[in-house]
Amino acid sequence: MAIRVLIKPISFLNSLIVSSQDSIFLLSNLKPISFSTKSSDPIHGSQKFSQKSKLYIFQRYGFQASELNDFLKKNQFLLNYSSSDIEKSLKILLSLNSCPKFVASVVYSCPTVLELEFLKRWKVGCKEIEVLGFSSLAIKNVLEVCRKFDLNPCDIYCWVESFRGLGFSDDTVCKVLEVNSMVIMASEEKILDKVRFLEKIGFERRGIDWIFGKFPVVLWFGIENRLIPLMSEFKDLGYSRGEVKKEIVRDPRVLGLEVGELSQCLRMLRSLKCRFSMKEEIFKEGTFRAGYEVKLRVDCLYKYGLIRKEAFSILWREPRVILYSIQDIERKIDFLLNEMKFDVQWLLEVPEYLGISFEKQIVPRYNVIVYLRSKGGLGNEICRTGQPKKSASCRNVETF
Repeated sequence: MAIRVLIKPISFLNSLIVSSQDSIFLLSNLKPISFSTKSSDPIHGSQKFSQKSKLYIFQRYGFQASELNDFLKKNQFLLNYSSSDIEKSLKILLSLNSCPKFVASVVYSCPTVLELEFLKRWKVGCKEIEVLGFSSLAIKNVLEVCRKFDLNPCDIYCWVESFRGLGFSDDTVCKVLEVNSMVIMASEEKILDKVRFLEKIGFERRGIDWIFGKFPVVLWFGIENRLIPLMSEFKDLGYSRGEVKKEIVRDPRVLGLEVGELSQCLRMLRSLKCRFSMKEEIFKEGTFRAGYEVKLRVDCLYKYGLIRKEAFSILWREPRVILYSIQDIERKIDFLLNEMKFDVQWLLEVPEYLGISFEKQIVPRYNVIVYLRSKGGLGNEICRTGQPKKSASCRNVETF
C-alpha cells in the first residue's frame, strides 16, 4: 500500500520512476432568504411575515442567512418573541462587545440568552463588565453560565473581587473564565483548597496565579479524589516533592494526569526493545519527563480516533515517535488523512510512517507516488480509504 511505499528508501522510488518512464513513454452576510410557499411549517399569513422580519433583524447583527432558517426551526420559542424585543436583546448583546461575530456566537451557543428581561439586568451592569475587562470569549461563557443559573452582573462582580482577593491577577481571572467558566459556581473555600494544596507542594501565590492562568481546569479538580491520589502516585514512583514541583513549573498540565496514567507510560517505556542510543535520548531529561511525553503523544493519537491501547501499541512498535514534537506528529497525520486520503487506522499497519522525517522522506516519496499514478505506472490502483485490509491491490503495492 502507498503508506508502506513512503518508508522505502528514496533510491528505490527513483528506480520506479525510471521503469515507469520506460513502460509508459514517459462579505456580505445580507443575502436574500428564500421562503417556499409549499413549506410544511404551520406558519401562515402574518406569522410568515413575522418570521421574515425576525430573519432580517438577525442578519443585520451578523448572522448568516444560510443558517437562520434551521436555527429558528430548532428554537421555535424565539418565534413567540416580538421582533422589537429580539432587536432590543441583540442591541444589549452588542453593547457588551461591539463585534457582530460575538453576538452571533453567543446566541447560537445559548439561544435562551435572548430573553429580554435577563439582558436588561446586564444592560444595567455593562459598566461593571467594562471595568473587569473581560475578553469576548470570557463574556460569552459568563453569559451562558449566568443564563443557566439565573445570575446577575453583580454576582459575577462579587466573584471576581473574591478571586482577586486570593491574589489572582486580572489576566488569570479572564483566562479562567475563557476556559472553565463553571468555576463561577465554586465556593471561595473550594478555590482556597486548591491554593493550599499547591502551597504544600512549595508554590508561592505568584506561582499559583501563573499555574491557574496556564491550566485553569485544575480549579475544577477534586482535592481528595484527584489531586491527593495523584501526588501519592508520584511519591510511590520515587519522585520527590521538588521534582514534581519542577515538572509542574515546566508544564502545569502535569496536574491533569489521571491517577495511574504516568505509571502505565513508564511501564511501556521500560519494555521498549530499541537501540540503547534511542532509549538514552528518550530518557535524557529524566523518567518523569519521558513518561509525560508518552502521555502527550497518546492523547494526540487518541484525538485522531485511535483508542489508547492502539496508541500505546504504535509508540511501542515505533519509539522514534516519542522524539518527534506533537506538532510534527499532527502534521504527519493531517497529511495522511487529508492529502493521502488514508484512514487513521493505517497507522496500526505501518507505525513507521510516524517515525520518519516529514520534509525529507514523507513528502518526497509521496510526490513520487503521485507522479507514478499520473502516468499510470503503478499498475493496480492503491487502496487508500476505509479500514486496512489485505486486498490484492494492497499486496501488490507492498511488493514495491
